[in-house]
Amino acid sequence: MGVNVTLFSTLPPPAGLISHSWSEEAIARTAYLVDRGPLNAALALIRFPWSALRRDLGQEPREFLKDILLSLPAARRLARACKRAGITHIHAHSARRAATICALAKVIWGLEYSLTLHGPMSDYGPGQGFKWRHARFGTVITEKLRRELEATIGHDLPEALYLQPMGVDTEEMSREQPYKPPVKGEPLRLFSCGRLNIVKGHQDLMDAVKLLRDRGIDAKLEIAGQDDAGGSGYYGTLCQKREALGLQDHVTLLGAIDAGAVRQKLLQAHIFVLASWHEPLGVAYMEAMSCAVPTIGTDAGGVPELIRDGENGVLVPPQDPEALANAINDLAQAPEKLLTLSKAGRETILEGFSSRRGAETLLSGIKNAAK
Repeated sequence: MGVNVTLFSTLPPPAGLISHSWSEEAIARTAYLVDRGPLNAALALIRFPWSALRRDLGQEPREFLKDILLSLPAARRLARACKRAGITHIHAHSARRAATICALAKVIWGLEYSLTLHGPMSDYGPGQGFKWRHARFGTVITEKLRRELEATIGHDLPEALYLQPMGVDTEEMSREQPYKPPVKGEPLRLFSCGRLNIVKGHQDLMDAVKLLRDRGIDAKLEIAGQDDAGGSGYYGTLCQKREALGLQDHVTLLGAIDAGAVRQKLLQAHIFVLASWHEPLGVAYMEAMSCAVPTIGTDAGGVPELIRDGENGVLVPPQDPEALANAINDLAQAPEKLLTLSKAGRETILEGFSSRRGAETLLSGIKNAAK
C-alpha cells in the first residue's frame, strides 16, 4: 500500500520458533528494545512519571510496578529511535508489555501511539487503564472483546476505538485447484495449526482421532506449531499423549514450519480442525477458510463471529473429544456438505477478513489521529 513500515520488538524470538523463509530478514530489520545496560536504565529511571502513574500505582497490583520498571529502559530506547527516524506515531500490536513501553514513551517523551487488543484482558496483565488512557486510538479484533474492554475500563478508553479482525492475505492463502472431498478407500487427512499449548486443544483432537480410528475410520492428523519454549515445553506433553494413545503412526507433530509449508498442508487436507478451549478469533481458521478447506472450530471466545455453524464451517463445544469426533465423522461422510463449506468459508474471508482491511483500519486511525 506504499507505506514504509519500521519494526520494533522487545527480544528476538527463540531459535525453535524461527521457521519462516522471511524470518532472518525480519529479524535483521527489527530493532530490539531490551537493554540491560545500567546507563540507559539509570537515565530512564530518572524520568519516572510519578504524576501520570500515581492513580494506577495505588490501584494496581505490585506486578504493575515491576512491569513499569522493566519497560522504562525500552521506552527510552524506543522514543530516541523514533526521534532519530522522524517517527511520530507507533502502533503496539499487543496490549501487554509493548503497550506499556509505548504508554511510557508517550507520557515521558511525547511519542504518540495506538494499540490492539487480541484476546481476553486477563491475558495482558495489569495496568490496562494506563495503557489505553494515553493512546490516540485503539483497535479490537471482535465485538465480544470490544464489549469486554468497554465494561472493564470504559472511562479510560481513547475516543476512537475500531473493529480490526486482523485478517489474512487472501491472494497468498488460496488454491489453484478446486477442493476435493475424501474418496472411499483413502485416509481422512486432518490438519491443525496453532501454538502448542493446552488451551489450543491439540490433546482433545488426538483423543478424537483415537475415537475415529476405533470406529474404523482411517484418520491421519498433522499438527503444525511449536510451544513457547521452542520445543522443550508442551511439545513433550503432546508426544507422551500420542504414545499413550498408540497414535505414533497416525499423528504427526510438525513443529514450527514455514508459512508456505502451512499453505501446502492446508491444500492437502480434507478438513482443518482447531479445538481451542478459548480463542479470541483465530487466524489459523481464517487461513484454512481462505484456502477453501472445510473448517471445524470450537464455540468459544470470538470464533462464532468468524464461523457460522453449518453455514461456512462447523462449531463444537470445547474440551469435548467425542463431539469433535462426531463432527469430523459426519463431514467425512457428506461430500456435498464439504464442498458447500469449502466455498462458503472462502467467501467469508474475502468479504470480511482480509489483511488489507486490517491495514486500512490502522492507516485510517493514524490519519484521523493526526488531524
